[in-house]
Amino acid sequence: MGIIQNKVGAIFIPVSDIEKARDWYCSLLQLEPTFDIIHGHLCCIPLDNNGQNIVLDSKIYTPDVYARTPLLHFNTDNIEAAYQYMKDKGIEVITGIEHGHWFNFKDPDGNHLMICRID
Repeated sequence: MGIIQNKVGAIFIPVSDIEKARDWYCSLLQLEPTFDIIHGHLCCIPLDNNGQNIVLDSKIYTPDVYARTPLLHFNTDNIEAAYQYMKDKGIEVITGIEHGHWFNFKDPDGNHLMICRID
């Protein structure tokens, strides 16, 4: 294995309120919001068993800087059910289901994210 591994360990997302963000992302992913707040501004939410995480960080947040293109996409095998789930949760969906494959939505801080059907 090389010195720099071809593996993403974490994706940082700027958030205004670390506890509210932790609760929102955990609700979205149907996880219990039991992940620790570290140093008062960080929260690591594991995405899978391969060590990948979302790192919510309120220290890097400013109101004028947020992701205007999707930071990442979450996988689904049922794009229509995922779309309806987001609508039912009252999450701001900002596109329709595009090409039967993906759609974009916003987190409470305006960061753009995506749900993508995997085949």
